[in-house]
Amino acid sequence: MKIGIIGGGAAGFFSAIAAKENYPHASITIFEKSQRVLAKVKISGGGRCNVTNGCGSISELCKAYPRGGRELKKAFHAFSNKDAFEWFESSGVPLVTQSDGCVFPASQDSQSIIDCFLSEAKRLKISIETERGVKAIVPINDKLEISFTSSDLQPQIFDKVIVTTGGSPKMEGLKWLEVLNHKIESPVPSLFSFTMPAEPITKLMGIVVENVQVSIQATKIRSEGALLITHWGMSGPAILKLSSYGARELSEREYNFKIQVNWANEQNNDLVTDDLNAIVSEHSKKMVANIRPYGLSERLWLFLLSKAEIPETKKWCELGKKGINKLLTVLTNDIYEVNGKSTFTEEYVTCGGVSLQSVDMNTMQSKVCKNLYFAGEVLDIDAITGGYNLQAAWTTGFIAGKLK
Repeated sequence: MKIGIIGGGAAGFFSAIAAKENYPHASITIFEKSQRVLAKVKISGGGRCNVTNGCGSISELCKAYPRGGRELKKAFHAFSNKDAFEWFESSGVPLVTQSDGCVFPASQDSQSIIDCFLSEAKRLKISIETERGVKAIVPINDKLEISFTSSDLQPQIFDKVIVTTGGSPKMEGLKWLEVLNHKIESPVPSLFSFTMPAEPITKLMGIVVENVQVSIQATKIRSEGALLITHWGMSGPAILKLSSYGARELSEREYNFKIQVNWANEQNNDLVTDDLNAIVSEHSKKMVANIRPYGLSERLWLFLLSKAEIPETKKWCELGKKGINKLLTVLTNDIYEVNGKSTFTEEYVTCGGVSLQSVDMNTMQSKVCKNLYFAGEVLDIDAITGGYNLQAAWTTGFIAGKLK
């Protein structure tokens, strides 16, 4: 059997290794269009490579995927995050799980993952060819002919082909698959930070608030987690998750919208009012600037007081009902205008790709082109931060590698 893997990234290597283990006598070649393989793995997780997440159940795992979670449920039973953890450790890469559930190599270096894949590929005699951009796949009887972008390269014929080209930021990058009658969901960015050029909160850059709730105004899209104030706007897990949940809608709005920040991380306004009144009772004679609720930093608290038009020198006992209501509003419904996004260009994640309607999720085989399979971000599957996007690559690569 002759197997071609298009794309030398995470899903490409994992599906190639799985295929070789399932078909030891097969000839397997990975084609990578750039000069080096696993480039995105190298920079992922800030160079540490967040390989998966340690969440405890498949239902919890599925919730991390705004697109593809329901369809992945059965796939995760075949190869879950726990299976991925065991695979890497048994392949010589010790892993550590952080308190937030993110799983990294114990070396804290993505090179450990790259070395593991290259070592496995060498051991299994998987061929790797770089600078091999693919421009088309043509079905010929039950086989598939791959033709390359370089006119110097002759087309090659394979029994099976697995496409693992990753997320494409533009529709043009998926046309060669659309030609084969696959339905393509147009790609739009996911996992990006918010740009707020007109908002003075950017002067507080560097401040992290560990637990906040954020939502997109006039929608039901919301998330929670840590929020980072940057010199261009806001980032951090809460914002990145929000961008993932709202990827399509935010694209349609051309990234001009308002967000609501709940600094108190409490949806019940009566409880927040009770907390503020408790401060009035305990610290009535102290200035509002000196007693900060919800562990907010001094700089952020002073900023919020100014926004609520409450003088720093005012005493808590002088606030009255009107002053408490002003604080309640700024703590639970603080509104900011977003005018653009900031993406991590090398680490981009896209919402979109080959529609799951065109793929048999039990095998990852195309429903419209026999012997053609898919794995990884080329599919319309994407997740929030925390190792989930790579987990989807391992799971779909493992199943595609069975070549059923």
